[in-house]
Amino acid sequence: MIPALLAQIGLPLLMKAVGAGLDHIDNPIAKTAAEGLKQVEKAVTKGDVTPEQIHAANRHTERMAEIELARDTETLKSVNRTIRAEVASEDAFVRRWRPSFGYAVALTWIMTMGAIAYAIILTPLQAPSIIAALVNTSPIWGIALGVLGVSVVKRSADKKLS
Repeated sequence: MIPALLAQIGLPLLMKAVGAGLDHIDNPIAKTAAEGLKQVEKAVTKGDVTPEQIHAANRHTERMAEIELARDTETLKSVNRTIRAEVASEDAFVRRWRPSFGYAVALTWIMTMGAIAYAIILTPLQAPSIIAALVNTSPIWGIALGVLGVSVVKRSADKKLS
């Protein structure tokens, strides 16, 4: 996406915009980067960087955008092939893994929250450590709910197409 943006607006304008943004960040690295971009902008203005060099940089950016687009296209083709294979499969599980996964996550979530509520009600003094332990499960839930979210969104898109 960034190479496509660069290809559309060009390098000099982007340097100006990014430099101005970085200059407002209270961080020495951001300030150094902003100063470097200002120096490059001055070099472009003075003519130290020729228009041919700028055009070459823009062409390079456009080429990078084309490469990124081709990669994204191949990724989408692969996902599309996978989903078509799922839909065409005679195996019920392959066709229904998304809803099955959704029900499994929902059941696990209900059981976990029920067990936590039960444990906190029975042992209120242990509530802080129980909640801390629950926080430690966040990465696991993040992955499971992320996969579920992608599945739901993708299935919704599939239904719209059919």
